[in-house]
Amino acid sequence: MLEIFGQLFDYNIIERVLSAVLLGFAIGLEREMTNKYAGLRTNILVCVGACVFTIISIYGFPEVSVTGDELGTRDTARVAAQVLTGIGFIGGGTVLRHGANVFGLTTAATLWVSAAIGMACGTGMYGLAIISTIAAIIVLVSIRIFEKDILTNSTKNKKRIRIKLACVSENVEDIYNYIIDNFPQIVEINKKQSNKFDNCTNISFTADVLRKRPVQKLYKDFENLTGIESITILEPDELA
Repeated sequence: MLEIFGQLFDYNIIERVLSAVLLGFAIGLEREMTNKYAGLRTNILVCVGACVFTIISIYGFPEVSVTGDELGTRDTARVAAQVLTGIGFIGGGTVLRHGANVFGLTTAATLWVSAAIGMACGTGMYGLAIISTIAAIIVLVSIRIFEKDILTNSTKNKKRIRIKLACVSENVEDIYNYIIDNFPQIVEINKKQSNKFDNCTNISFTADVLRKRPVQKLYKDFENLTGIESITILEPDELA
């Protein structure tokens, strides 16, 4: 037993909380390295919180029973079961919808797994907690690589951009044909005469492109075309 602030703590309980911190850190580190909003602190706190609630559920109500008497059977899972409900609210807050796209589902699922690992730590099931953490990290890392390198046509590997071009009128057809040939997944495209300059035509189009194709390369590709006066590229966050 260890005494802290006048309270006695079993070393076993301290081990459970510390294991939740370490395993939550492991999952949060992967999320942090991929620049997700729910990173280190969120996953650690979710994992530790689930662990503490589970410990309280097991040890915190020694005199409470289902039947109301000392001979009744305690429901040690009652408090721990509510962890799932709480994680549902937190996970729901990480899911965002932008048009037809939904973001944050993997982050929400990761928080759900972190809570499960925390509960495993709270019950002292260290083997299950460690194996689950390793499996979760492998899935997060390896499946991402698989999606990028193998499932290249997946919608997850695409982003919708809007490009606006100011072109010299005599080169409009060549530029228009270049767009049609190089952007097969065009959502919409239009061209109209500029109101400010007589010899200028504006072309604007929206298309889905692979995420591997950086905006900087798109700028360079259009800059190499003859007759381009100005280029504006709007990414997903700027389309709203």
